[in-house]
Order: sequence, then structure tokens, then C-alpha cells
Amino acid sequence: MTSQPSLLSATAKTSVGFQIISDSPKFRARSLQNIPANVVQLNNGLIIPRVQLGLYMMSTKEATDAVRQGLLTGYRAFDCAQMYRNERQAGKAISDFLASSDNKSGLKREDIWYTSKLASCDESYDVVRRSVKKSVEASGLGYIDLFLLHSPYGGKEARLTSWKALEDAIDAGEIRAAGVSNFGSAHIEELMASNPRIPPVINQIEVHPFNTQEGIRATCAKHNIAIEAYAPLARAERMDHPAILDMAKKYSVTPAQIFVKWGLQHDFITLPKSTKQKRMVENASVDGFEISESDMKALDALDEHLVTDWDPTDAP
Repeated sequence: MTSQPSLLSATAKTSVGFQIISDSPKFRARSLQNIPANVVQLNNGLIIPRVQLGLYMMSTKEATDAVRQGLLTGYRAFDCAQMYRNERQAGKAISDFLASSDNKSGLKREDIWYTSKLASCDESYDVVRRSVKKSVEASGLGYIDLFLLHSPYGGKEARLTSWKALEDAIDAGEIRAAGVSNFGSAHIEELMASNPRIPPVINQIEVHPFNTQEGIRATCAKHNIAIEAYAPLARAERMDHPAILDMAKKYSVTPAQIFVKWGLQHDFITLPKSTKQKRMVENASVDGFEISESDMKALDALDEHLVTDWDPTDAP
């Protein structure tokens, strides 16, 4: 398995202990210079782009087209899952692009960060190991960069057994890093209390100004686990909120860019979803402004624990 080269330069420590590395040529967009080049160093030392393209529940054709458009636009990371039923198409779109004449920058597999997720935790170690192998095979990419437990559903034994399977998948070279998704504070503490041989690098949760998840964020910070934000635009349910519109006008940006920038300034990895290249560019073109501290606090104050899809964070 190809190891990722070090990209450490111009680093700055963040409140959660991992590093933000700015202006890295490894992830700089070649077609659009204003695509953020920021990356994060996870607690296992691996480097991950901070702005990624979410493939949540895209049809197979949408996923194929979105990955290609994303790569052309400058995205270098893609978030997939077994439950999305588009792993095969997403992986093939990556491989096809890398082998095509459109790959003007000479990108290689190791330049792309690909995430997938286990659909269900299971008390059977063998079931989970087979499921990981199936995802790797479906992607056709040789390995998966980040593999997550998609939710805490299934109970304690299933969660801890599934985690052991991910640790061994790392050892086997099938995946490079492991994390969790939709884990509440109690689930994080449960996992860390088990003294995992390999700790989770990420907790992917719904987080945006209308659901700030401060408790889960504090727990993850305590254990040096990065926050990855899905539904960072609140699935457009609050795009026309007066506070968001006023902020967008103040900074001469779009409402979506306010959402994305808020997450980045909180040191999240963010996963805006779009099938349209124009929106992909818009969602990533946020380097030209900084939200003031007072305005960040005003955005934080919008929290209403808005859940746009599901919320397994309190699962038993």
C-alpha cells in the first residue's frame, strides 16, 4: 500500500490538537486557484483534505458524474458509504479519471482520499471483516483511506467488536484509518474506555450553525478526535434564515459559503454535497474572507439542535 507523503508546512495548532496545514501544493486545485488547499493532520499522522465532496444517497449516475466534476474542479476527497449504494461507481469514477487525459495534473491514487462506512455494527467479527473487504473490492481502488462505523446502532458488544475488526483491517492494509460516525459522547467514552489498540481519528456527525453539537465536540476534543461535518449546509433547510442572509450580504458571499466557512473556522472537516459543478465551486471557494469572532458567536447562537435526517447519537 502506498504511504502518503508528509505535507507538513505552515502549520498551526488548533483547539482539538490536530494540525491545519495551509497552501499545500498536494491538494491545491489546478483548475480553480481559489479552492481551499487546507488539509488536516489526523491523530495517526495521516493528512486529509478539509473540504470534501459528499456523495450521500446519490444515484449511481449522479455519483459517477459528481466525482468526475469534483476532480475537475479541484476536490481531492470523496465521502461514500455502503448505505449509499454507490461505492462501485464512485471508485470507478476515481480510477477512470486518474487514467484519463483529463488528469492534467498527473494525479495518482495516493493523491485522493476516499472514505466509506460500515452499514451496521455487528457482534460477529468475521461479518465485519468480510464487509470491509467487500467495500474495498467494490471501490476498485486497492484500499480505502478512511473507514467509519456509520452509526452506534447495535449495542455495546457490536460496536466494540466492529471496532476490533477495523483495527485489524488497518493492519491488513485494507484501510488506512478508522473512525466513527453519529457517535454521541457516551459512545466515544465507551470506545475509549475499552483501550482501543488504534483510536478513532474522526467522528463524522451532523453539525452546522443550527446544530452545533457542543457536547460531542468537547468529548472528541478531549480524545484528539477530529470532527467531520456532514450536512454542513443543513440540507438547505435554513439557507434563507434572516441571520444567514444578513451575514452573507455583509461578507459579499453566498449563504452556503457562510455555512462552509463557519465549519472550517471551527476546525471541522466539511462535506458539502452537490451534483452541480457551479455549486461545488461555490461551496469550496471560501478562502477570500474570514468571519469575525463576534459573528461566529452570533452563528453559534442559532443552535436549535436541528436534525435534518437521523440522529443516532443517543442510541443505547
